[in-house]
Amino acid sequence: MIKPIELVIFDCDGVLVDSERIALRLQVALGRELGWPLTEADVVDRFIGRSKESICAQIAERLGTETAAHWWDSLIRRHREEVDAGLEAVDGLPEALAEITLPVCVASSGSHEKMRHTLGVTGLYGRFEGRIFSSTEVARGKPAPDLFLHAARRMGVDPSACAVVEDSNPGVQAARAAGMRAFGYAGGLTAAERLAGPGTVVFHDMRRLPDLLAPR
Repeated sequence: MIKPIELVIFDCDGVLVDSERIALRLQVALGRELGWPLTEADVVDRFIGRSKESICAQIAERLGTETAAHWWDSLIRRHREEVDAGLEAVDGLPEALAEITLPVCVASSGSHEKMRHTLGVTGLYGRFEGRIFSSTEVARGKPAPDLFLHAARRMGVDPSACAVVEDSNPGVQAARAAGMRAFGYAGGLTAAERLAGPGTVVFHDMRRLPDLLAPR
């Protein structure tokens, strides 16, 4: 028998806040400037949904640790500037949150500082304050299950009663590895086929999420 959902775990970038498009554009620009030409598809495949450590390790392998550090520092500075210039919530997300009555939390590859900023700019921070978890708190980032298991443990909910809302391939992999139900949002940068898999519902409109979470 399938357990009813007791907790909804949201990724942040690309699920709550429409920031992945900013990151995509900046990563392509930095690659061009620093000597690693990357297409948008390359960035989605290599970087989207992954932790700072994973991204910097890939850059360091290609360009060296000093350039990787410069790349990351530049990314954070430019990203903050663009967020301040007008970051918005993901389309349909405010309407979905208004209908979801289940307990919710956030589990993201981003740092707490970054999430305070992006969720704050979009007016969402108060909805999740005190229930925000970062990959900086665990040993392994996505696609390992560590972060989602950490969030479930801190929220006092069995993993099998958790639903994860993700927009990246590493994210849905992590949810499945944690034994949680995955809801893959394909309205962002990652194609639906990259999100599909066992125990995963793929959807394109965030307004559909409350109905998808409802008991069947």
